[in-house]
Amino acid sequence: MAKVTGLGGVFYVVKDPAKTREWYREVLGLDGEYGPQLNWADEPHPNPYSLISHFKDSAYLKPGNTQFMINLRVDDLDGMVKQLKAKKVKVLDNADEGYGKFAWILDPDGVKIELWEAVAQELPC
Repeated sequence: MAKVTGLGGVFYVVKDPAKTREWYREVLGLDGEYGPQLNWADEPHPNPYSLISHFKDSAYLKPGNTQFMINLRVDDLDGMVKQLKAKKVKVLDNADEGYGKFAWILDPDGVKIELWEAVAQELPC
């Protein structure tokens, strides 16, 4: 059975994404290729980290009706999508971006959830 393996990240809208990213880097020491990154070195996962991503507008979060999106890592995206469809959950879209496969759904409150199956890659130090 496919399962969620961890929090991939939290995505939300801010006034100035570059300034917010700089704050996370300067104040909390969090940085990474795709935004502030929390590393989980002891976790057996090809990409053992969670992201905090900031967006200038909410276009990426649509059709969610909130100003944030939850990203959950999964171990088998294809299996998860089959399970969701069997439970009559509408899968909004899916994509294979090379560094990972994605699918999107809405929770009962309209919060967009991004499901992410990562592929192994080198992490920046």
